[in-house]
Amino acid sequence: MSITRRLFGGFALAAALVVAPLAASAQDSAKQPVVAFAAASLKNALDAIAKDWTKETGIEVKASYAASSALAKQIEQAAPADLFISADVPWMDYVAEKSLIAPSSRVDLLGNKLVLVAGQSWSKGDVELKKGVDLAGLLGNERLAMGEPGSVPAGKYGKAALEKLGVWDKVSSKVAGAENVRAALALVSRGEAPLGIVYKTDAAADKGVKIVGTFPADSHPPIVYPAAKLKDARSPNADAFLKRLSSASAKKTFEEVGFTVIAPPSGS
Repeated sequence: MSITRRLFGGFALAAALVVAPLAASAQDSAKQPVVAFAAASLKNALDAIAKDWTKETGIEVKASYAASSALAKQIEQAAPADLFISADVPWMDYVAEKSLIAPSSRVDLLGNKLVLVAGQSWSKGDVELKKGVDLAGLLGNERLAMGEPGSVPAGKYGKAALEKLGVWDKVSSKVAGAENVRAALALVSRGEAPLGIVYKTDAAADKGVKIVGTFPADSHPPIVYPAAKLKDARSPNADAFLKRLSSASAKKTFEEVGFTVIAPPSGS
């Protein structure tokens, strides 16, 4: 074999050794999971949507659920995430004001309702949530479960509603503040609190509770779930999954668990 042939063969082998890992790396990047930080109340619906998307695309969605306040703080501390879906506008604004989202990606995705729930053994009937409602009397010496009023969106909505109805001062000392809305729901489901304030979608997700009252829509700020891609998103699939959340199939899933879809359809 000539020197030229040997040199050519060597170069070809070297090139193959370089190109093969690069091709594998590109393929791995194309399938890189999407990391979504999402409000706890989204768990059931988002898990179902993510499962369907993964089945279709082969791309995994790794969702982390917590109070929007906690997630926003984690994002501020550079926790690795691609998407943020908040249960209220102020916490999305908080992240946006720190230039941590891609502004053009932001969309108001969903709406929800605020309800009063009780355990299945509750025997006092439905509660008409009107001005001056005697929640304190219904609670007696027991606690009212709700998200922490100072930080958790469901807790903030709950406090606003109780203030609007003129009963916050009478029940504030009875509040069992939870780290997120699902934790508040669990307190009622386990019988540790007779009543709780949660989203309609959470009540539908737990057979251990029943809705005994719905707060008037004008008793609290509108419940809006904004979603956005984070500025430092690592997955090239973040935009595609965010778009999926506005699709007809996602809309059906969200509505089945009680959300109101307010984002325009994406057509995907």
